[in-house]
Parts: sequence; structure tokens; C-alpha cells
Amino acid sequence: MPKLQQNVYILFFLFLSFAGLYFASEFLIPVALAAVLSMLFIRFCNWLESKRLKRGLASFICIAIFLLSIAAIILLMSWQLSSLSENMDEMKNRLIELLNNTRAWLSRTIGISFKQQEKIINQQSPSGASTAGSIAMGFASGTLGLLINSLLVMVYMYLFLFYRSHIKNFILKLANGGDKNLADEIVHKSGKVAQKYLSGLGAMIVVLWIMYGIGFSLVGVENAIFFAVLCGVLEIVPFVGNLIGTSLTVLSVVAQGGDAKMIVWVLVTYFVVQFIQTYILEPLVVGEQVSINSLFTIMSIVVGEMVWGVAGMILAIPLLGIVKIICDNVPDLQPYGFLIGPAVKKEKRRSLIYRFKRKTAVEVSNKEY
Repeated sequence: MPKLQQNVYILFFLFLSFAGLYFASEFLIPVALAAVLSMLFIRFCNWLESKRLKRGLASFICIAIFLLSIAAIILLMSWQLSSLSENMDEMKNRLIELLNNTRAWLSRTIGISFKQQEKIINQQSPSGASTAGSIAMGFASGTLGLLINSLLVMVYMYLFLFYRSHIKNFILKLANGGDKNLADEIVHKSGKVAQKYLSGLGAMIVVLWIMYGIGFSLVGVENAIFFAVLCGVLEIVPFVGNLIGTSLTVLSVVAQGGDAKMIVWVLVTYFVVQFIQTYILEPLVVGEQVSINSLFTIMSIVVGEMVWGVAGMILAIPLLGIVKIICDNVPDLQPYGFLIGPAVKKEKRRSLIYRFKRKTAVEVSNKEY
């Protein structure tokens, strides 16, 4: 009975935590993004400080490198987008032609006339003036909010890096005398998980840029580099991002007048890249830094989107990885860590890298004997 009561308290605490995360999202999203991103630069910041740079300057250099990386990606996409905009009128005409053909097919096959289709569209959308005004206001407020949150993330990142020792000492002070070593180990492992996951994800995105760029160029997609970069960047949103990027690429091919053969080859490129990513890149580059099974990976992404939107989808996996480390190191929470973790024997067999390492180890052991 006490064990059941304890589990009920834990589930109730989780429910209250999700409710708090939802209602305090405007404050917590920039803080959580900054905390996770700052973990990526801790090792580099320590290296700069070992070269006798002051912590404030080292933290500023880390933020500057992060901003320069973001700016480089934006400039590359803007450069490709400028050439894409030159063909925008032609793509618009082809999309209008495709829409008219679709409407004609609906009228001919299903029996919905053009007047009925226009009536349905008018019922679904408000008046043009109010729509244009609401869109303009929504875009302006969204852009302003994005700029403010981006500035807050940069400021929080700098402060997290600058006060990281102070924050760690605060966490250690919360623990009892005998639990300080355990708390120190949890903090160390949590930071290490976030570092390895984010650095591995960054390396994998670069490799995806190369593979998508080569594949789309061979297929003949116009502005192949733009769509390759887009598909790679959207990989920060697991599962959903690559589907959105490929869907936009297929839509662009259709708008550019591409035939069915080109669309099929774009999809073939997507599936080949996904196969390489799942069975080679993720085990080799990202590895098993975040040991979470597929069920809870998808569930965390869904819950993250419900609570924090796109930011929640991006942060879901690294935050759940940190939660798993806490569960694994706290005796009362270890069953939950086991539930979140992978079924090692079954999931390791999926990896071609694991099979190769296992085969190589067997051959080496046979040679030794």
C-alpha cells in the first residue's frame, strides 16, 4: 500500500508539473532553450578559460559563435531563396493551373460544381479585409515576439554559462550531506547527455545537407541546396521535421512543372537518406547518448508540442534524457527510468553499426585464440 501511494503521488506530481509547464510556457520556453543550448558550449567555454580567458569573455565568445552559425545558415538560405523568388511568378501560374485542374476533376468526377466549390471556400474564410488585417497583425505580433524571445535566449545563455558554477553549487547545497556525490553525478551526466546529443545532432544535420544536396541535384530539383538545407535544419524537430521538408520539396517540384518521375525520385532520395540516417548516422554520430525507447520518444514529442508547441518538440528528447538520468540515479524512481529506457537486446540489433562492431569483435577474438 505505501508503494502504491508513492506511485500515485509521483503521477499527481507529473500532472501538476505539466500543468505548470503549460501555463508558464511564455517564461519557461526561453529559459529551457537557453539552458539546453548553454550545455552545448560548456566544454568549449571550459577550454577557453583554460587558456586564461576570463569567464565573461569566454561566455561571450560562445554566444558569438552560436550567432554566427545561425547567421551563416540564414544567409545561405536567403541566397538560395533569392534565386527561387525569380521563378515565383511561373510557379504561381503552375499552382493556379494545378488548382483549376483539381477543381475541374472534382466537378467532373464527384459532381461538385464550380459555384458550389466557391460557396464552400467562402463559407470557410471570413471577409478579405478582415482576413488581411488579422494576418498582418498576427505576423507583426509573431515577429516581435520571436525577436524578443530570441534576445532573451541569448541573454539567458550568456548568464547560464557565466553562473554555471554558482548554479551547480546551489543544486549541491539542496542535497543532504550523503547525497551530494549523487547530486554531483546527476548534474555531470545531465550536462554530458545534452552536450553529446546536441553536438551529434549538429554533425548529423551537416551530413544530411550533403546527402540531400547531392540527391536533389541529381534528381534535377531547382534550388536543390535550399531544400537540402531546409530538410536538414528541420531535423531538429524529430520525425515531423523531415516529413515537412520533403513535402515542401515535392510541392516545389510540382509547382516547377516536374513530372511524376521526378516526384518519385525525390521520394526515393528521402527514403534512402532516412535509411542511412536511421541505421548508420544516428548510431555512429548521435549514438546512444539519450537512451529512450521509441514509444516514449514519440510520446514526449507529442506532449512537448501540446505543452510548448514547436519549442516543446525540439526540447522533448534532451529534456526526457535528463529526466531518465535522474530516474536512474534515484532508487524510488528507477522503475520509471527502466520504463523510459530501451529494450537493449532488441533495439541494439536494429543498428548496422552495432552488427558491424559485434562481427568485428568476434573476428578479433577468434584471431587471438
